[in-house]
Formats: sequence, structure tokens, C-alpha cells
Amino acid sequence: MIEIPPFLPFLIGAVLFPFLKWRRLREGLLLLIPLLVLWQLPQFPHGSFWKVRFLEYELTLLQVDKLSLVFGYIFSIMAFIGFLYGLHVRRAGEQMAALLYVGSSLGVTFAGDLFTLFLFWELMTASSVFLIWYRGDRKALWAGFRYILFHVFGGCALLAGIILHYLQVGSLQVGPLPHHGVASSLILLGFLVNAAVPPLHPWLPDAYPEGTITGSVFLTAYTTKSAVYILARTFAGMELLMWAGAVMALYGVIFAMMEDDLRRLLAYHIVSQVGYMVCGVGIGGAMGVNGAVAHAFCHILYKALLFMGAGAVIYVTGRRTFSQLANISLWRAMPLTLILYLIGGFSISGVPLFNGFVSKSMIIAASVLKEEPLVEILLVLASVGTFYSTTLKLPYLTWFGRGKKKVRVGEPRLNMLLGMGVAAFLCILLGVWPKPLYDALPFPVHYKPYTPDHIVGTMGLLLGTVIAFRILLPEIRPHQTITLDFDWFYRKLGRGLLVLSSAHFTEWERRVQERISSWVVSLSAASKNPFSFFLPRQKAEEMRTHLRRSLLSLGPLFGLLFLFFYTLFFLWLS
Repeated sequence: MIEIPPFLPFLIGAVLFPFLKWRRLREGLLLLIPLLVLWQLPQFPHGSFWKVRFLEYELTLLQVDKLSLVFGYIFSIMAFIGFLYGLHVRRAGEQMAALLYVGSSLGVTFAGDLFTLFLFWELMTASSVFLIWYRGDRKALWAGFRYILFHVFGGCALLAGIILHYLQVGSLQVGPLPHHGVASSLILLGFLVNAAVPPLHPWLPDAYPEGTITGSVFLTAYTTKSAVYILARTFAGMELLMWAGAVMALYGVIFAMMEDDLRRLLAYHIVSQVGYMVCGVGIGGAMGVNGAVAHAFCHILYKALLFMGAGAVIYVTGRRTFSQLANISLWRAMPLTLILYLIGGFSISGVPLFNGFVSKSMIIAASVLKEEPLVEILLVLASVGTFYSTTLKLPYLTWFGRGKKKVRVGEPRLNMLLGMGVAAFLCILLGVWPKPLYDALPFPVHYKPYTPDHIVGTMGLLLGTVIAFRILLPEIRPHQTITLDFDWFYRKLGRGLLVLSSAHFTEWERRVQERISSWVVSLSAASKNPFSFFLPRQKAEEMRTHLRRSLLSLGPLFGLLFLFFYTLFFLWLS
């Protein structure tokens, strides 16, 4: 069997897509490519393939093991769900960007060397930004630019780290890296930007809510989870990641609870849930890494389902905030969307019989095994806040508005409901039967999620949260908010630097421009008469006057003469 890199069908599909004129053919291509890759992945033998020479380096385009395969599975499944949900989208450019985005994410996952990884890492950024820009308004435009700025910074750090690493060890192989040193620190910084670890996270809640309805669904799945994958491969067991992830899990929840925008609330929960994964990677060992990978797998499904549910509401009503939805009631008009959304809510909250229960609890159990009680407390508190804001508050304020205003809306398109239905089915399937997921993890799994103590403890926490929500219900009203996250500091810092540079360097800039202009004039004159440097100014000016009348200046003339005699000399030598 010929091992075709999983990214290749997506990249070829992106190139062919605009040339396909029949709508049904385009739709078939979008659904067929993920299924083809998903069918091929289990047949890959473990090892390194597709090695090519580039300059003096050997690049490995396909490195297969259990860790890369499990991410390959979920990335392909998510591509099918996302394209099914967005099958009605007629903009060829948006679908091409999604194909490139998925393909580049798979390229990162199966890259066997750091240079190949970097190329796909940058392609991931370049393609994903169009899923934001295709929304077409001013907010999306500026959010996309800020998104690029953050990722260019991360990409520069990553490239600098890769170069230093190669100079130190002479190898570009993707594998465990030292937890100290300048090269490793720069590489880690590049990965942490894509993982949205605070304070490097503002690009995510800023950009994801501004994407297109379908584009945001893709955005939830690939950038941050590609970062989790590469962190698990290179920095597993790094204690800094354990603490950063634990704080990150609670940090995202706190900001999510203050949000008025549906998708911005869910975007902050991406920060929180990726925090669990980063924490699991930092804990290390079989339990920690397995938990991080399992949670990444499950998170892609339920987070896409949550964004699809919120996107369906925005698609049908044109409203995106709780304040705008407060005077209408949607639960009678969109009951299927509500049910499917709640399945995603139960999954992200770790309710038994849903997939989040079998993955999130593994990370918490790993923190117990490592004897880190503070980490355990932070993760449990984040779980409570997640249940409150995504499963209780968001559905209540979105579907059960207190107003009496009637709106003529219904369920979204059939393909959107089908996409949500596939994701919801998998959330329940893996929650009830986690064995296929556990078998795919990189290390053998001995963890049992369904123990009496675990079930009773989880249900007790969730029940307490429901009681607290019921008590606070009369006070829970939508309100417009402006949250001051780290992006506020970055913008203030940027403006301060701009003012400082304008005040102190304007005169210097003027002088430099004048000097450059004088150099250009001098070089232009010298090209016409190279002897002007050695003649008095008056004589040089007289010669310049005569040269303006001539067909050819002295500089080009001497150049042609030199080429003529050089050619004769070369022919004589041959």
C-alpha cells in the first residue's frame, strides 16, 4: 500500500475546488475527502515515510504513531462534521480556506521534522484567517489582523527556536525537547501562542466570535488542538505547563461568566478547556498525557456542537448577544437545536454518560496521582463554572427569553441539524462506550471512569450548581459588558510605544529620509558619469550637461564594454 500523507487530499481538494462548477460535485468532494482520509488512517503502519531532501536537510512529511493517529482521526471526523454543517455555503473561497486549514493541521500532526512542522504551522494561520475575514464586516477585518499579529509573533519565536535548536544539536526531528535553554524556550513560546495560554490568549476570544457561522466551527477544532498535540510530543511532564494549564482552566471560566456574546462566552471556554489539556501534558506520565489527548478528542466534538448550536441561533435570528435575545422565546421555535446544544453542554460539563465525563476526569485523577491538591481544586472549580455558564446560563438566556415578542423563525437548515446530530451522537457514544477512544490513546489505559465514588461526587457538584442557579435565577439577566482582558494592556502598550516613537523619532526619521534622498541623487549622477567623483564640481557639471545630450551615459557604456571584453576572454579560455 502507498502511504499518502493525510494532508494531501485536502490540499489537492482546495486547489481543485474552484474549478468544479457543479454544486453537487463540490458538496460531494467536501464530504468525500474526510471520509477517504478517515478510511485510510487505520491502514498506516507505524514509522516515518515520505522523506525528501531539501537543500542539505532531510524532511519527513509523514511520521505515524498512536499519538499522531488519534489526532488524525478526530481532525478528519471534525472535517466531515464541519463540511456537513456548512454544506449550504456558496462562497468557494471560504470552503477552500477550510480545506487548507484542515490539511495544514494534519500536516502539523504528521510532520516528522521541525521545518515541515513550521511550514504547515504558518499555512494553518494563513488559511484560518480567511474564515474570519469572510464574514465581511469591519469587526471581522480588524479581528483578523490582530489574529495575524499574534500568530506572526508566535511563528517568529518558533522559527528562531528551531534554528537555534538545529545549530545546537544538528537535528530537526520532532521529539521530546529539553525543558530549559533559549532554543526550547522560544519553541515553547511559539506553541503556547497557538494554545492560547494566558497572557498569550486574547487573539482567541477576539477572533473566533467574529468568524463566519461555519468558519467559527472549524476554528474551534484545529489551531489550539494542534498546539496540544505538539506540546504532548515535545514538552510532556513540564511542571510549568501543569500550573499554567490549571490556572488557565479557571481563568477562561471566570471571563466566560461575564460575557454577553454567545460565541465569545464559548470562546473563553475554549481557553478553559484547553487549560485542562495543557495541565494534563504538564502532569505527564501515561495518565496525564492520555487524559490530555482524550480530552482534546472529546473537546473537538462537544465544542463544535456548542458553536454549531449558537451559530444556528445567530443564523436564524440574526442576533448574537443575550441582550438582543432577551425579548424573544425560541424554545418552541427551535426545540431540536436546543436539545442538540444541551448534549454539548452536558458533555463539556462532564455529566456522566457524555464524553466529557470519560476524559476530563482522567486529568483530574492524574493530578491526584501526582499529589497536587491545588491543581485538583482549580480543575474542579473550573468544572463547576463551566456547567453554570454553558449548560445553565447560556441555554436559559438564549432559548427562554422573558419577552412576549413573537418571531417567525424555525429550525436551521437540514444539513446544519445533521452536522449537529452527528456530533451529538458521538458525544453520547463515547460517553457510554469509551473503549474505542481509550484503545486509540498513546499509552495503555487502566483508568475506570464509572466508579460509584466518581459518579456520586460528580453528580453532587452538578446538583449543587443547579440549586445555586435556581436561587440566583431572578437576578440572572442579560447585560451588555466590556471585559478588560490582556488585550486592553496590549493595545495601551502599543499606543504608548507609538506616541513615544512619534515624539522622539520624527526628526530622526526626517533626517534619514533626506540623507537617503541625497544618496539616491548622487548614485543616479554617478551611474551617468563615474568620473564625477574625481573631478571638480564645475567640471563635473559641464560633463553632465554634455552627457544629457548623448545617447548613452558613461556608466552603462563602461558596463557594456566590460561585458563585451569579459565574453571574449571567457570564449578564449574555453
